[in-house]
Amino acid sequence: MSRSDLAHKIFPEPCNILSDDIDHFDSLPDSILLLIFNQIADVKALGRCCLVSKRFHFLVPQVDNILVRVDCVISDDDSSGGSSSSSSVSKSHTPFSSLFRFVFGGIVKPLQSLTQFLQFKRSVNGTGFAASSSSLSVNGEDYDELDQGGVTHHSPTQVLKNFNEIKILRIELPSGELGVDDGVLLKWRADFGSTLDNCVILGASSVMPSKGLDGNGVNLINEDDNGSIPESFYTNGGLKLRVVWTISSLIAASARHYLLQPIISEHKTLDSLVLTDGDGQGVLCMNREQLEELRVKPLSASSASKRTLVPALNMRLWYAPHLELPDGTVLKGATLVAIRPSEQSVVKKEVADGSWVSSAFEEPYGTAAKMLIKRRTYCLEMNSF
Repeated sequence: MSRSDLAHKIFPEPCNILSDDIDHFDSLPDSILLLIFNQIADVKALGRCCLVSKRFHFLVPQVDNILVRVDCVISDDDSSGGSSSSSSVSKSHTPFSSLFRFVFGGIVKPLQSLTQFLQFKRSVNGTGFAASSSSLSVNGEDYDELDQGGVTHHSPTQVLKNFNEIKILRIELPSGELGVDDGVLLKWRADFGSTLDNCVILGASSVMPSKGLDGNGVNLINEDDNGSIPESFYTNGGLKLRVVWTISSLIAASARHYLLQPIISEHKTLDSLVLTDGDGQGVLCMNREQLEELRVKPLSASSASKRTLVPALNMRLWYAPHLELPDGTVLKGATLVAIRPSEQSVVKKEVADGSWVSSAFEEPYGTAAKMLIKRRTYCLEMNSF
């Protein structure tokens, strides 16, 4: 064996693939890359992808499935805005004005700050997209990037303007707007067009596992259930609490709807829009027909705050002192409220099977809704606010 043969064995020549410097990822067609980007969905991850190459930068704006996670809500320090809202509420003379002030006290401030600002690092190559920064706390902690001017605040509207073919959009807030006590269950789902189409609210004063038994096996359920609302419901504040749940959920939903208007106006290709939160407390949904309705028929804004006006409503309420689910969990004071505008009840025939109510929530709460609508129904009305 010659010396040259030994040299080739010790130091083999690089393979042709490396020497030719072929990037096999580039051989994938654009359609496959778009499928991958649509599976990624997260707008921050897509922002990073956009910085990888000119090809990615060209393709990312064509993604049609987008998820925007709001890292934190920047507090609104405009005291004048807060005082004007307060004065507007104080000038309201509706029968619920005092209740509104009670509810607004814990809701309006965080909802007004839903000019929710995402945290992104400023793009360094002028692409127009911004890669994600670390989530900034709103408790006053300092970060080097912020001190150095390396972090800018972008609203979802600003971020989404870089995408021109969005069909499915999901925006997730860091948490629900409604403050509830520990152990209390409160969930809502609302569908909007130019105004409220329907809303379903599920609440319970407490959630008890293991068939209502405490840690010592003692039965915590001590109420008789004859299918009707007990007299104590009216005297111990149970009805008042449900009214607060209902109004506060409607306020939260109408405030979310109001904030979506610029996004809906700008993105004509939208087929579905969902605005939810990390707690799973509330979900606002709009389909293609509802989105188009809002573009054609502008929403009516409430004079009291930055939210859509809630029309006069017809409501159906179901109540159970305790509701045992198939998995053994017991909802104490379980309440289901189905809401539709009064005018809609005349124009559109009610869905007899109540499918829009029973399908509003994911399991196990979907089962709870199905169980509750089999009970006695109570009808209520509410004026516009």
